[in-house]
Amino acid sequence: MARPLRIEYPGAFYHITSRGNERKNIYRNDKDRTKFLLYLKSAFLKYGAVLHAYCLMNNHYHLFMETPKGNLSRIMLHINGAYTNYFNSRHKRIGHLFQGRYKAILVEVDAYAGELSRYIHLNPVRASIADMPEKYKWSSYHYYAGNKNKPEWLRTDLILSYFDKDHGQAEMKYKDFVFAGLHCSSDSPLEKTVASTLLGGDDFIEFIKEKFLDPNKKDRGVPALRGLMDIRDIAGVHDKVNVMCNNDTSLSRKITIYLLHSYSEMKLKEIGGYFKIGDSAVSEASRQFSVMLNENIKLKKQIEFVRRQLKF
Repeated sequence: MARPLRIEYPGAFYHITSRGNERKNIYRNDKDRTKFLLYLKSAFLKYGAVLHAYCLMNNHYHLFMETPKGNLSRIMLHINGAYTNYFNSRHKRIGHLFQGRYKAILVEVDAYAGELSRYIHLNPVRASIADMPEKYKWSSYHYYAGNKNKPEWLRTDLILSYFDKDHGQAEMKYKDFVFAGLHCSSDSPLEKTVASTLLGGDDFIEFIKEKFLDPNKKDRGVPALRGLMDIRDIAGVHDKVNVMCNNDTSLSRKITIYLLHSYSEMKLKEIGGYFKIGDSAVSEASRQFSVMLNENIKLKKQIEFVRRQLKF
């Protein structure tokens, strides 16, 4: 299994999720859930972790976390490790509780805080566990709706501030915002994630690439990092390939499809949408070009040159 890319820095925000091994439940009762929340509290006290939203489902959890000290790995080792030890001891079991490593997506907070928190708070509704978010006990929604005194490790003011400067008005507007999500078929904000690692606009993506990613390091082999280093503008890639191919439009089209399909994290639908072909046609075109490369040494060298120029 490919190792995930981790980008850590002070003040980073993440959407974090972790699932039970073999999709089995990680909470068997309310006592387990209460204990897990205590580990969230201790992560705040020990490592400075700040939770902005959470939801504990049966076999997984969602956290929207800020790391003022840039220490996500230590925080998650504490949460998942300590809870696994507790769970195994209490339920007399051994072995892994969680399925692999946790998944952490770095988030541009100003762009996605509200939308992401709504997604987290509506999880029980989408799973048909509750018909309204306020009827589910094990999420942070109650504190946003003003129904409970929030714990010290949970911060609601940041997200509410995006809705109104007045706290009371912000709570009302946030409730309306979440309620509206019950009646719309909007896609999950996580579907906009780039390279399974970043959720944000183009400026945010470029900032992370320039500040934290070095294309010359060996981590270039990490699939997620490789995807981030790709040029995300298909038209831009196509134009540059076309120039390198001396405006041979047929060849530049084949090369661009091949490069994007083989070396980027772009979805088939994205590539096909640009070239006005179907998903299967993208795969087949890439496969045919790969066969052509194996039979044409000169063309293969040309592709290697193009790849180096585009940093694929």
